[in-house]
Amino acid sequence: MAPEPMPARTWTFVAIDVAKQTNDVLMEYPDGTRQRWRMTNTLHHYRLLRDRLQALTVPPLIGFEATGNYHRPLAYFLGQAGFDLRLISSLAMARTRDALYNSWDKNDPKDAQVLLHLLKSGVTQRYHDPLVHELNDWQELAQAHFQVSLRKTRVQHSILTHYLPLYFPEMERYYTQSRSQWFSRLLHRFPCPAAITRYSKEAFHQEAWSVVGRKVNKRGFLDDLYATAQESIGLPVTEECEAMQSFRLMLQHHQELCTARASLEQRADQKLSGHPDYQRLRTLPGVGPILALTILAEAGDLRRFSHHRQFLKFCGLDLSTQQSGQFRGQSKLSKHGNGRLRCAFWMAAQGAIRMRENSFRQKYDRYLKGDPRNADRKRKAMSAVAAKMARVAHGLMKTGTDYRPFFEAAVPSGALRSLVPSRHAVTS
Repeated sequence: MAPEPMPARTWTFVAIDVAKQTNDVLMEYPDGTRQRWRMTNTLHHYRLLRDRLQALTVPPLIGFEATGNYHRPLAYFLGQAGFDLRLISSLAMARTRDALYNSWDKNDPKDAQVLLHLLKSGVTQRYHDPLVHELNDWQELAQAHFQVSLRKTRVQHSILTHYLPLYFPEMERYYTQSRSQWFSRLLHRFPCPAAITRYSKEAFHQEAWSVVGRKVNKRGFLDDLYATAQESIGLPVTEECEAMQSFRLMLQHHQELCTARASLEQRADQKLSGHPDYQRLRTLPGVGPILALTILAEAGDLRRFSHHRQFLKFCGLDLSTQQSGQFRGQSKLSKHGNGRLRCAFWMAAQGAIRMRENSFRQKYDRYLKGDPRNADRKRKAMSAVAAKMARVAHGLMKTGTDYRPFFEAAVPSGALRSLVPSRHAVTS
């Protein structure tokens, strides 16, 4: 976020420290005089603020810090009134507060002064309203999927770390992946060894045949499960006890969350199926419906970033290095950008390196060629692939082309430097 110095006497600077119920407003006129007041988050006070700003002879420049979601209604109201809005980084706020006041404590009047100082210095970025740019529905859909996936993971961990160790420890060996819904359906039908051993082997086959899903050797799997239940070390509880009823309640909740997540993924694909940027992102290896939705919801139109370095910085995938005098530290990811975007590209990179026919896997293999078992090198390789995934996504949007898995291999060594910058962004 490079500073944009503001010419003197061209703006009336307005700094708003947003809170849940009341907001501190600090205004500095072109002659240097200041005025401070407090307003509540009500429509009446919103209108009073709008009328007051519209009455100014010098146009106002309004700056505020993102505060949860409490800033969104006020920012939308002022934006619809035609005012110029600037967003100020929370990290810049904290560092500047320490530098100006030599103290870590904070309060609303002090924060308003820090906001005003950063606004006058130009250390801001233009406010990108999701509702105005038609991103609000996408963000809510991505947020709902994130919350459902989070709850599903918590329930799943409860099943694997609480219920199974107590009542059926050997059952965990059959758990293969988080999307195997047949596993929770099987447990819901047979939550403990006693629920299996109450049947004969053939009767158990008939009861469980339609529950375990598709198997290459379904009869062999059921024979092994029956033998495992006979030798289980789990606590000897009956199927009708209260503990098993609670277990089944958690398993039913897990099934509901899996169904909700699948429904959200289907809705996301249907809603964005006609969007060209969505389809273009889907050509990237490892990018599915939800990751493409998350990238578009959090970044908006990637073309608003004039260079891929700006987009990497927005994602927090840019490198930062601590240096002083003769000392130079290791370059690391700054991680000061959008965390959800960074997570989305990291997960896409994990999917891409599992495939062989793409340049991301080649880049990952080149990193590990010297020491394939080095865990630190693997982490750095994943970071490099995630950053490349973000660069390629930005390049695809800028050039309007789909991903080509081996475009780099078709270009002679050293020829990439002669390509135009936008083409280089696609392949680097």
